[in-house]
Amino acid sequence: MLLLSGSLALTGLASAQVPTPNVAPQGAAIVPAAPQLAASSYILLDARSGKVLMEHNADEPLPPASLTKMMTSYIASLEILRGQIKEEDLVLVSEKAWRKGGSKMFIEVGNQVKVIDLLRGIIIQSGNDASIAMAEHIAGSEEAFADLMNSHARRLGMDNTHFENSTGWPAEGHLSTARDMATMAKAIIRDDPEHYKIYKEKEFVWNGIRQPNRNLMLWRDSTVDGLKTGHTEEAGYCLVASAERDGMRLVSVVMGTSSEQARAAETQKMLTWGFRFFETKTFYEPGQVLSQARVWAGVENEVALGLADGLVMTMPKGQAEKLEAGITMNSTIKAPITAGDVLGQVEVKLGEEVLHSAPLVALADVEQAGLFGRLWDNIRLFFYGLFN
Repeated sequence: MLLLSGSLALTGLASAQVPTPNVAPQGAAIVPAAPQLAASSYILLDARSGKVLMEHNADEPLPPASLTKMMTSYIASLEILRGQIKEEDLVLVSEKAWRKGGSKMFIEVGNQVKVIDLLRGIIIQSGNDASIAMAEHIAGSEEAFADLMNSHARRLGMDNTHFENSTGWPAEGHLSTARDMATMAKAIIRDDPEHYKIYKEKEFVWNGIRQPNRNLMLWRDSTVDGLKTGHTEEAGYCLVASAERDGMRLVSVVMGTSSEQARAAETQKMLTWGFRFFETKTFYEPGQVLSQARVWAGVENEVALGLADGLVMTMPKGQAEKLEAGITMNSTIKAPITAGDVLGQVEVKLGEEVLHSAPLVALADVEQAGLFGRLWDNIRLFFYGLFN
């Protein structure tokens, strides 16, 4: 729990207190400078809080190579969740899918392959053939599927990403960024945890051919459970990885490294630094009641207040115990109130520095009182205003 206390009222605001257990302070760790990586672009962030711990050229559009397939597999898993397709559905392999060069699942033209097998072929074997077969099954053509990919990219806020195909095959204008790839990874982990488990599978056998997962981090670090590698001559060697330790999940992206070994080594540097010197804590859950506010002219006299998204923060180790939170709320709150209405603000400080602020919202509806109730409360509010 984070100690919540009253703070100086802003203009037109009144402060409130919510007592919570205090925690004995500990010495904060000294955080050394982030390591410098041999990569064109990179980013490291916490998957839950969204806090960026280190970055370099994270918004520079670059060829994403097979990192593209994260969007292909993401859309497929969403279609399964929505009931539009089923894992056991059979997909007819087209000649276009079969003929595609590069990394392959080795599906045969004219054969029928289960959706779940194609999904493994995309994620584990990075199969271009599997990606095109899936795209055609979902959208009718790879071109139509690319439009679907771009629609999901816009929905997720991947503002510097544009897809031309389902595979990451080099194409003019087919670009993304380290930040957008991290956003993609977070969506995969958050929206479909069941299919996310496929990303940590170390090998997949199809057509008698055993292929290992190209993510070397799965062998080097037992806490890594995803996500995807990519490589073309233009893009260099790329890797999006995620690891979870002690309830803290980090997502790392490196783009434009020199080799398979380099992308794994640079990823390891980031994850080691992030987990060693930072921690992520959940202080309040979404919808948790932090305070009660007086309501005027309502059928109820009070309304519960809280944070719509909860409060999750990533910070240097040892810093959490030194934080203080102050809440302020509107001095006059009148019905009607709709759940989600902003009625104040929460600020989290370390000393005098504001580390985080968020709107304090109503957690329930409060209907307007009848005519007599409103009249009586208006009279009381008048006298209340005279003395406060």
